[in-house]
Amino acid sequence: MARRRRPLVPEARSGLDELKSKLMGTQTGEEAKYEAAKEVGVPLQKGYNGRLTSVEAGQVGGRLGGSMVKELVRLAQEELKKKE
Repeated sequence: MARRRRPLVPEARSGLDELKSKLMGTQTGEEAKYEAAKEVGVPLQKGYNGRLTSVEAGQVGGRLGGSMVKELVRLAQEELKKKE
């Protein structure tokens, strides 16, 4: 299965980065990635990370993605409550 490292809607990139940084309490979305890696004990560094295992990479991506999905669901639920 091919992976896409870009949002389906390119204009959404800045909003996604803003959400990521808000959830992790960092200045930028890029910093959020390193903060999440530090929290789960993954040795992520700037530049080449080819020595990371799939499990380690998944721990970082899963932490960020899971938090973002939870927040987006929470926001959608709030919007639905407002419409009632």
